[in-house]
Amino acid sequence: MGDVEPGRPNSTRFEGEILEGLLRELAPQVLGAVVRRYGDFDLCEDAVQEALLAAAVQWPEEGVPANPKGWLITVAARRRIELWRSESARRRREESAAALAPPEPDPSPAVDDTLTLLLLCCHPALTTVSQVALTLRAVGGLSTAEIARALLVPEPTVAQRISRAKQRIKSSGAEFTLPPEAEQAERLAAVLHVLYLIFNEGYTASSGGTLHRVELSGEALRLTRQLHDRLPGDGEVAALLALMLLTDARRPARTRPDGGLVPLAEQDRSKWDAEAIAEGVQLITETLAAAPLGPYQVQAAIAAVHDEAPRAEDTDWRQILALYDLLDGIAPGPMVTLNRIVAVAMVHGPLAGLEGLAKAETDPALAGHHRVLAVRAHLLDLAGDREAARTQYELAARRTLSLPEQRYLESRAAQL
Repeated sequence: MGDVEPGRPNSTRFEGEILEGLLRELAPQVLGAVVRRYGDFDLCEDAVQEALLAAAVQWPEEGVPANPKGWLITVAARRRIELWRSESARRRREESAAALAPPEPDPSPAVDDTLTLLLLCCHPALTTVSQVALTLRAVGGLSTAEIARALLVPEPTVAQRISRAKQRIKSSGAEFTLPPEAEQAERLAAVLHVLYLIFNEGYTASSGGTLHRVELSGEALRLTRQLHDRLPGDGEVAALLALMLLTDARRPARTRPDGGLVPLAEQDRSKWDAEAIAEGVQLITETLAAAPLGPYQVQAAIAAVHDEAPRAEDTDWRQILALYDLLDGIAPGPMVTLNRIVAVAMVHGPLAGLEGLAKAETDPALAGHHRVLAVRAHLLDLAGDREAARTQYELAARRTLSLPEQRYLESRAAQL
């Protein structure tokens, strides 16, 4: 890519896709270099965003420089100085010319600060929604507008979240260094949780007219792969990457041409991404053998059992139930409970599943949830109570905010 010259006759779309990927790959490296040099995360992050924008405008016309990372660092450093001068002027500070123009950073520092950036963006002083927004911007290299489109929230809301997050990091006194070793496990867990949330929202959008938001699931996969490259011995990092690969592998078969949802049992498995499945299975197999057991490892193992079944009827539900029992012991939660009930029904019959569902609804997090209603409808249908199943499907359809899910649930009700 560094050999690209102005006027190179590639298609505009092809060049645009390559350029976008390059800028997102370089974004955390550039930000890390500039923050490491100057320290002020908030100004440096703004400066890097402007450097990325400048590259997106100039490089298609002028060609990608021989050292794109160095170019971005230099432009970001200069822009950071301009921003600092402007801020200083507003505050009417008197500074010497030397202080206003510190030496520019080494254009190609050897240190890779991606992990430090991820940990900083998931600082415990921030709310989860702020961690998500700041991670997508600072580490993912997405613009505020791109994040707003991906999350289906107004652009000013995203901008406000990012601004508040940076100010909170500043006021907390957080430094651009790896946290003490005693804190690293907890901070890394927060990073994995944020990446997991980003992926899930991209794979099954909680609202809107489309089932997938590939820009989110793809970004989560990319960032998790980067994290695995930096922490290859961490079992939960490897497991999260495996879980994403094994789950995303099914995406080509999850929707019909009209965008309608296709449930797992009805998917054309020939459309699944065999290469992603093979990579995911290898990752989780190696991780389970070498690392202490964690919740992402169990979830990835469940995904692997599903993906390795040639047909839906070949699925080893007893193994899946055993894994959910294990997951419920180490990381219980409402969705774990609900998924385990489905496994119970597949092993012991729909009446056993319905009995478990009645008990689970005492949890306020599940009471009235559209997925509980959908599961009940499915189990009632399996038990032969079609009228009650239809009622539950209709009620679930009214409660979901996802249009593809709504259409699917309505179609299931209409078939009964």
